[in-house]
Amino acid sequence: RFGPFFVSGFALSRFFVFGIMTSSLIQKYTGKEFRDLKPAASGPSAATKIGLFVFFVFTRAVHPTIIDASKSINEETGKKYFAYGQMTVVLGETVVTLVIASLMALVLGGMSEWRMIWKPGPMKVFSLIGFVYALGDYLEMASMGSLGGAAYQILLQSKLVITALMMWGIKGIKQTTLQWNILVLVMLSMCVYMIGGSKSGGSDGGIPIMGVFNVLLKVTVSCFCAVLSDKYMKDYKDEPIYVQLVQFKCAWFATILAISFMDGKTWQNGFFSGWNGVTVGVLTSFTVKGWSTMYLLAILDSVLKNIGEASAVLVIYAAQVILPSFDDKFEIPTFLSVMVVILSVTAYVGSKSVVEKASKYDAMHQQGK
Repeated sequence: RFGPFFVSGFALSRFFVFGIMTSSLIQKYTGKEFRDLKPAASGPSAATKIGLFVFFVFTRAVHPTIIDASKSINEETGKKYFAYGQMTVVLGETVVTLVIASLMALVLGGMSEWRMIWKPGPMKVFSLIGFVYALGDYLEMASMGSLGGAAYQILLQSKLVITALMMWGIKGIKQTTLQWNILVLVMLSMCVYMIGGSKSGGSDGGIPIMGVFNVLLKVTVSCFCAVLSDKYMKDYKDEPIYVQLVQFKCAWFATILAISFMDGKTWQNGFFSGWNGVTVGVLTSFTVKGWSTMYLLAILDSVLKNIGEASAVLVIYAAQVILPSFDDKFEIPTFLSVMVVILSVTAYVGSKSVVEKASKYDAMHQQGK
């Protein structure tokens, strides 16, 4: 009668002894067991991002500034003009990039990677985008012929409006009333600067209409190319960036070469006619900007890109006031109009996260009902 109790008691005693022995063998957790494990990669550090952001602002500020500084002054009219062929620096940049990127493919990847350049699929796609990019370079130099560096960089902020319209028309993504109000503020602030702050207009001191029109075309072309580049560079992500650069620059070079034969200046006066040390700086600026655009924009997020380009306006204005090669003087109205442009751009960029959070809250509120 006491058999089952005896068996169950014996089993419990064995389980109790086994538990004591097991607990003595198991090492207690101290929190130091995983100290040697490296944390998962989470992208560049904060210090790296700050350094890249500063470099991005610097390249965006130096580029229009050095193009403006490369102009000569007509002694009779007092107007600024390019003494050298405008397409020579762009053509030179395409040659430099083609040579450097091709050598990188040969040295880093050998003949197998160099042959990747000539794959028909990506070559056709990137050649088309390169052709459109070349038109953008032509429009940039044409607009800079009648605009100062700060005015050019300020008008580039119209890309926010053009991108919003493109997203609305192509993808059906609409802006909120708040965002449209800020975009209107961006446009009005640009108009205020062009009317009251810019001194790089024509002989009558008015707004250089063709310069403004060329910038707006340049921005439209750039927005279009940015969308296509982002899509197809991801589709062909197995190709290194320097391989894709060669594919871009083949059609880029051919287009600029064709334009240079039609401008009536590049080859008629001699390719290097009017060149000096500053012109070499323009060539270098085009090259650095082209390479940094491909690499930096893959690291910095869209918020930092837009804030960086807006901040470059202030750097350009400061350079034009400080550097002796410019005649600009510090004026409070001009400075304030520059600050209004920068702050309105940063306000629009910052409104995106607020709008997204508000949309999520509205969706959750509707579900709760």
